[in-house]
Amino acid sequence: MDFEQRLHSAVQRGLRRSDARAQEAAARALSKEELKSLHTKYRLQFSEHIERCMQQLPDHFPGFQYETVFGERGWGGACSRDDFARAQDGKRGSLYSRLEMTIRPYSQVGVVELAAKGAIRNKETFNRTHFKKIADVDEEEFTNLIDHWVLEYAEQYAASL
Repeated sequence: MDFEQRLHSAVQRGLRRSDARAQEAAARALSKEELKSLHTKYRLQFSEHIERCMQQLPDHFPGFQYETVFGERGWGGACSRDDFARAQDGKRGSLYSRLEMTIRPYSQVGVVELAAKGAIRNKETFNRTHFKKIADVDEEEFTNLIDHWVLEYAEQYAASL
């Protein structure tokens, strides 16, 4: 075999390898519908976990009321309470505490986004988001983060009493 034939064979092998890699990448890449379906699965799973965790707050802090959150802001839950307090001048005031945690709706960005806002006695204590590409979501990471944020809020609220 002369050099020209070997060169032609090498080019053909390279092209076949390139095509194989492209087909493999296309098979691994999720379609838009698959991404939406996977996002829906995660949204349901994580919003149910949010609900399970947050519904326990009123058991430890009477006066908190749980509500399900769904719609444009996302799916999840919120716990809130209003307290009345006497100001230094003797007038009545209101102290508002709330924890809200949601999984944001599907967007073209292709991520699962967890958002949380916490306020204790009229002061915002945290405003956080965490997101991962849908294909890269680690379910344990998200559930641990939900647990951690609810526990952190409970500790901060208890410290404010």
